This record gives sequence, structure tokens and C-alpha cells, in this order.
Amino acid sequence: MPLKLQKHLPAIELLKQEHIFVMDSLRASTQDIRPLHVVVLNLMPLKITTETDLVRLLSNSPLQVELDFMKIKGHESKNTPVEHMREFYKDFDLISRDYYDGMIVTGAPVEQIAFEDVTYWDELRGIFDWSRTHVTSTLYICWAAQAGLYHFYGIPKYDLPEKKFGVFKHTVLDPHRPIFRGFDDEFYVPHSRHTEIRREDIVKVPELTLLSESERAGVYMVMSRGGREFFITGHSEYSPNTLRDEYFRDIHKGLPINLPENYFMFDDPLKPPLVRWRGHANLLFTNWLNYYVYQETPFNIEDIKNLGDIC
Repeated sequence: MPLKLQKHLPAIELLKQEHIFVMDSLRASTQDIRPLHVVVLNLMPLKITTETDLVRLLSNSPLQVELDFMKIKGHESKNTPVEHMREFYKDFDLISRDYYDGMIVTGAPVEQIAFEDVTYWDELRGIFDWSRTHVTSTLYICWAAQAGLYHFYGIPKYDLPEKKFGVFKHTVLDPHRPIFRGFDDEFYVPHSRHTEIRREDIVKVPELTLLSESERAGVYMVMSRGGREFFITGHSEYSPNTLRDEYFRDIHKGLPINLPENYFMFDDPLKPPLVRWRGHANLLFTNWLNYYVYQETPFNIEDIKNLGDIC
């Protein structure tokens, strides 16, 4: 994909080292194409890592995408340089009048806090509501999926007895949905969370469609409004070493942590991880961009406000 990024975004050089094609805004401007406009609300503490993970996946398509990064106005990131945030991130106030073909909302390390006690909950609720009139399709990931389901549909989250940590097998419940084009009958997804949403709560809500789940990890993908919203509980975007880094980080902090399931070769943390989710992750993001963003968004981007649910 000719992915249009600000020229000095660190992800560009990191991904070039992986031989992944991205282009900066100068080169993209020479292509006479109406690019897809996608905004990422990045709530993760390691902003640059998350940016790189998402750009890696968004790059695997022939569609041109122009990417913006949004931050919460009242929340200061402690793990990302201030200069990086000033150069590459915008407050919601600056883009609230804009329209986007797609939006991605990341997870956040606040899942063990009640939604209403999260310091930026009110601002986040406003962004969620704004997305329904200003974005064609939104992808909510991990805690953001829980937050979106709670905000829009009152779906509760539940504490787990121990962290759900590892790479788990999932099944597709409706293989005819375009989001699953090219998927195998079973596929793997990394999870790293202390809370869950439950199947019995999802199926009670007529506006929600449960699309995928796991025997070990529970609910994985929920759809609403015909694909204008997807709620995904796992981290398909994770790079190969993310769970390893989390595991050793918690070990060094003296926190209780189990070995991530189905992750290290021979379950030996001194050996490299066995990556078995990369193909599914690329299909997930490519299918979302193609079938639920590109195929559904109007050419005149301001007409998004007149869109109904996708049939």
C-alpha cells in the first residue's frame, strides 16, 4: 500500500528495515488518487511501538491511505517523547470537524479500572459518539473494544482470575462475512488482558453480531451496524516479540505472570516465539480496509454523515 505518513515518523525507517513499503507525504502527493483517510486514537503507553505495529499491517494493500494520529487531550504520555507527540499527534479538538473513512482505537492499560473512573472517560465517550457521524468504519481493539461495547450497548467487563496471556486458537462463526475472506477455519490471535466480555451478554443484544470466539480466550470479534463498528478483544497487530517483552518486563518487576501459552518454541522462554498469527492479522486489516472502508465510504468524504448501517 502507498501509505501516506508524515515524513519523519519513526515507523517509516523501522519498517523499511523489514522491507515493508511505505511512502512519506511528499511522494504520495504525486499520485492522483483520493486516499483513504484513517485516524488512529492511540491509547497505548508505547506509542511508537503501536504506530509501527499498525503501519506494518495497513501497508499490506494496494489502497492509498493517509494516516493521522489522535491523542487524548488531558492525558500526558509518560513513555513517549514530548517532541514526538507534538509533531505527530493531534488533539480531538483539532479534528472534530473532519471526516474519516476509517478509525482505529487501540487498547489501553486501564482495564482493571472501572470505565467511569478512567480519567479521560468523558472525552473518550465524546470521541466514540463523534465517530458514528464522522467515520465510515471503526475498529476497536482490546480495552477499546470493551469500552465501546460498554458505552454503546451496556456490555459489562469481568475480571479474570489470572491474566489471559498467550496465543490462542479461534474459530469463525460466519465464514461468509467479507471480514473473513481468505481466513482458515481456525486461526491464532495473541491476547494479553486481565478482563473479558462474555458471550451470553453479547447474544442478548440484537444489534450485535458475534463473529468469532475461542474456546480458551472467549469472545474475539463482535460486529455492529453491519460493519461500521468492529470490536476485537485480541491483539492481532502485535509484533513477534511483544508478548516476550511483556513477560520479561513483569518478571523483572516481580509481578505474578504465567508463561504465555502457545508462544515460545517448546515453551522455553529462552527460545524465540513461534509466530502463527501474522497471516491472519494481515487478512484482518486488509479485509477491513477493502470491504468495510474502501467499498463503503463515499467519494465525497463529508457524505459520511449521511451513511446508514452497512447491509
